[in-house]
Amino acid sequence: MQVEHHSESAAFNLRSAILNYLKPNKPMKAIKPLFQSVVCMLGLAGLALGDHHMEKKDIVATAVAAGSFKTLAAALDAAGLVETLKGPGPFTVFAPTDEAFAKLPAGTVDTLLKPENKAKLVDILTYHVVAGNVPAEAAMKLTEATALNKKAIKLEVKDGALYLNKSKVTKADVKASNGTIHIIDTVLMPPADK
Repeated sequence: MQVEHHSESAAFNLRSAILNYLKPNKPMKAIKPLFQSVVCMLGLAGLALGDHHMEKKDIVATAVAAGSFKTLAAALDAAGLVETLKGPGPFTVFAPTDEAFAKLPAGTVDTLLKPENKAKLVDILTYHVVAGNVPAEAAMKLTEATALNKKAIKLEVKDGALYLNKSKVTKADVKASNGTIHIIDTVLMPPADK
């Protein structure tokens, strides 16, 4: 492959230059700047390659990779919302952790995951999603946001922290390829339909 040939050739040329420079008659003081330059070049090359090969994950993949959203992932699957949140968006998701779901009364999650309760589960989960990409800085200036289920979420700043109804944002601005995740400590319960 042509690219491999060039990188092998460049590595050989660099090695030859270093060996030529390191002949026994060179003092150690002269070697230090070369060594520093080589280390710097390798570091910059590593950063460039790292950025090139890293790809942002969508909201669902980002949450799953974090490891503390197993209940949310199961709920999204049961509600049939996984593909929606893998879509282009952008979305802002207020993601309750497994600990947030554990605060619900015993049996609530199991009941919601049953097929006959899918509509209620969809209502709850879509209350955690806002259309568009809303970073914390912008959210902190709002007093209300409309969730995907068309219900209002009250936003408030207390002691420098953003609250959604009574749920605190514990980590803001987790970036995903199709939006932003704000991690919350309590499951948001939508107001009852009128």
